[in-house]
Amino acid sequence: MSPLRTAILAQVLGGLITAGLMALVFRGMPPHPLAVASVQGICAAFVSYRLEAPPWWLPIHLVFMPLAVILNGLNLPASIYLVVFITLLLIFWRTDRSQVPLYLSNASTANAVAALLPVARCDVIDLGCGNGKLLKRLAQLRPDCRFLGLEHAPLPFLWAKLINLGQKNCQISLGDFWRQDLARFDVVYAFLSPAPMPRLWVKLCEEMSSEAVLISNSFPVPDVAAERIVDVDDRRSTRLYCYRRPTEKATNPPYSPAIELSRLRQ
Repeated sequence: MSPLRTAILAQVLGGLITAGLMALVFRGMPPHPLAVASVQGICAAFVSYRLEAPPWWLPIHLVFMPLAVILNGLNLPASIYLVVFITLLLIFWRTDRSQVPLYLSNASTANAVAALLPVARCDVIDLGCGNGKLLKRLAQLRPDCRFLGLEHAPLPFLWAKLINLGQKNCQISLGDFWRQDLARFDVVYAFLSPAPMPRLWVKLCEEMSSEAVLISNSFPVPDVAAERIVDVDDRRSTRLYCYRRPTEKATNPPYSPAIELSRLRQ
């Protein structure tokens, strides 16, 4: 089931559970709408958790209905809701499809990634570069290297494009990284989510050279041993998982892209 359908199901089931609880507790006495909305938010978040939805949906479920009740009481013009919707869409785009929220890499992470880059000149790609600050820092630290950032959400893309205008060795492009050939890159950086990691590993095994490195921020590749794990000294306790494409002599567990693709399509 898609994340959006799971979210809708969680809201519906949360509403039904809340209706049952209100009928049992209040027995005809109408409760305050905000109290009902708060209980519905808790129930929807619980259902979402039980359905194993991505964790970032939990706070959305918690605040969605209470926020709707609060906004309804403010009697705002209908155009405000349209503006908010369009703004959120431009920032997050189709997160329900990509299952990748907007994560931003901090300065400490940028320094740690820079330390992992090869000594020789290399080509680096950031899959979903967000506001582009990590690439700007890397481009400044390694002027000998070339950097490409891909971002599919319009507003973060524009932000990244603007702050990297002065970086001649850094290019920001609007697009879907699933359509990008990764063969020419020496380092692939990704700060995504657990959901796309198996599919990304399949793509890397098919396209990335055996000498190239995947640096995954916070999210390991399931069932694949990282060649190296770097702990970043920041408040988030960030971890960087480093991988190389498996070869016949690799120590990683045996892996078949064809088998993995077949499993993902089931």
